[in-house]
Amino acid sequence: MSASTRRIGSLTVSALGLGAMPLSMGRGEPAPHDRAMATLHAALDAGITLLDTADIYAPSWDTTGHNEQLVGEALRSWDGDRSQVVVATKGGITRSAEGGGRDGSAAYLRSALERSLTALGMDSVDLYYWHRPDRSIRYADAVEALAGFQQEGLIREVGISNANVEEIDVAREVLGEGGLAAVQNEFSPTFFHTSRRELEHCGEHGIAFVPWSPLGGTGGGAAAVGERFPQIQRIAEAHAVSPQQVVLAWELALGEHVIPIPGASRPESITDSAQAMSLQLSDVDLAELNQIIL
Repeated sequence: MSASTRRIGSLTVSALGLGAMPLSMGRGEPAPHDRAMATLHAALDAGITLLDTADIYAPSWDTTGHNEQLVGEALRSWDGDRSQVVVATKGGITRSAEGGGRDGSAAYLRSALERSLTALGMDSVDLYYWHRPDRSIRYADAVEALAGFQQEGLIREVGISNANVEEIDVAREVLGEGGLAAVQNEFSPTFFHTSRRELEHCGEHGIAFVPWSPLGGTGGGAAAVGERFPQIQRIAEAHAVSPQQVVLAWELALGEHVIPIPGASRPESITDSAQAMSLQLSDVDLAELNQIIL
């Protein structure tokens, strides 16, 4: 395994993934189809082999699966080696004309997974996350459902998202040693107070920790991260790289189990982010950056 690859359970992935959500939802309209394809292909061409999506990433409640369809189409139309690409998707959040909700029941998760497989055009998905806890059920029940899907061959690896330490441990107990492949939580220089413990806990137990919105989110935090944190801007200028690359390289240095998934809706954005996989920050740089979360 090279310095630019990491492990999610049995899967080998690039040290950075692509968060595909901004192609379908977020600020403004979804990306035009051609630009969406170009962005996904740019990520793959840059050596990114982890594509992250979810069933609810869609412009509206009645277009569920929109983002998954983009990911599936991009893979089918890409001229590279598809066998090296890992696709992660999620289920457990509902959207309707009345609003959103959560459903972690086995029946709902099965139906959501089946719809995801159809949207992606796949017989099985590499990594499937329970998207958010459903407080109306026992946490273990939903994890047990995912374990069943894995035994059926519908998913290769099991993950949980937006989980705290207690929930991580419940999943570990249900799945057995090494059974929980990944935890995907929000983590960035602007959001770490509820995820740093989970990041460290995952490292202690050999679980991949996958930060979503690792640059601060699509609401402007990612674009302005250098303005908000002078130390990030200063280090970026010293290395002649973007502040975003500095943030991602710093997060990668927090542990070999950390796999950030920056979002992008333009090819230029993900091409820039991918260069963080080869950016070497000094110990002095890292110490200064660590002051943000210490």
